[in-house]
Amino acid sequence: MAETIANKISIKFKLAEGASLPEYKTSGAAGADVCSNEDCSIDPNSWKMVSTGLFPEIPENFEIQVRSRSGLAAKNGVFVLNSPGTVDSDYRGEIKVILANMSDKPFEVKKGDRIAQLVVTPVQQADFSVVSEVSETERSSGGFGSTGIR
Repeated sequence: MAETIANKISIKFKLAEGASLPEYKTSGAAGADVCSNEDCSIDPNSWKMVSTGLFPEIPENFEIQVRSRSGLAAKNGVFVLNSPGTVDSDYRGEIKVILANMSDKPFEVKKGDRIAQLVVTPVQQADFSVVSEVSETERSSGGFGSTGIR
């Protein structure tokens, strides 16, 4: 069982030179800001894997989700391309953030810039099985906007 302290779970990181730990900016924040560990530029309508210098040790039955920072998306058109990205508990490599730039100008990333946020969540694995029929519901196979806009 993972060690918890006052509704917190312990996540360990090995840090590359110059890297910094993720940081919650407010007491009610669900996401901890993560910083770039490199200077780089992302061309318009392009993406880049940006180094964080963070090598995690996540307790079993938990994951870290990598999510966009709303300010970067709203003000600069820059977001995490595969949001939320998943970092599994058995991964020990560097966390890299796939940042996409949908603006019309290059986006400059400086070492130490807050580029994404990390959210720690519990994981529940499923047992998958094959059946000949699935149950009917009011919605059934309706999808892709079948319930309308209003």
